[in-house]
Amino acid sequence: MLVLSRRADETIVFPSVGITVRLLRIEGRVAKIGIDAPAGIRVLRQEVAHAPPPAARPVPRSPAHELCNRLSKVSLGLHLFERQREAGRHAEAEATLARVFDALAALDRDSVTALIAGRAPARAAPAPTRGPARALLVEDDPNERELLAGVLRMQGCECATAADGADALAYLRSHERPDVVLLDMHMPRCDGPTALRAIRAESRLSGLRVFGVSGSDPRELGIATGAGGVDGWFPKPLDPRSLWDAIRSCTPAGYN
Repeated sequence: MLVLSRRADETIVFPSVGITVRLLRIEGRVAKIGIDAPAGIRVLRQEVAHAPPPAARPVPRSPAHELCNRLSKVSLGLHLFERQREAGRHAEAEATLARVFDALAALDRDSVTALIAGRAPARAAPAPTRGPARALLVEDDPNERELLAGVLRMQGCECATAADGADALAYLRSHERPDVVLLDMHMPRCDGPTALRAIRAESRLSGLRVFGVSGSDPRELGIATGAGGVDGWFPKPLDPRSLWDAIRSCTPAGYN
């Protein structure tokens, strides 16, 4: 460390890197310093240099996206209600139906008609019949998360859940790799696109199947389908049967 005593308007020069430090003035115990450096060299205050990087700004949710989320809850809830009733699990079925009524109460009938007229979610091609799969469901809305997880578990799927991308990445680092990740896009703290990039950058997770589950269009989010992107996209409101067909297609051969 070089220790110097300088007066106001005196400079310190680093000729090998082209940096000049000038002591501009001294006010009490505070010295005001000017630093002149080449354009390619960043000069930061210590507290800024060691500050954590700013969190990614979440992608704003459009009214259409919010509506699709609400419709997805209704669709998932009715599907789960039907499966629970068929299985004789009447108390659970009644609780699920109550959730459906809550979701319906939040809907605006005119908005639904205007936004979904002529729009139907694409169905994935049916996959060959195989056995149970293991999925990680990443969804920040607790109601929708539990409804979809319930639907998948009724199908025999081993379904773990995460509240956002950060929780999902922590799960993938500490648990056995699932067959597929179902990834919502609009989440706080760590959204879907950020989590997807982290998954694709991790060599240990190479080849992991990731399905986007969102009310947004992947092109709006800059997400590709295929190498480096998602392996499939399922718009909200969800069709649970086509999603389940796609999940089954990810199950390794050998399951019954």
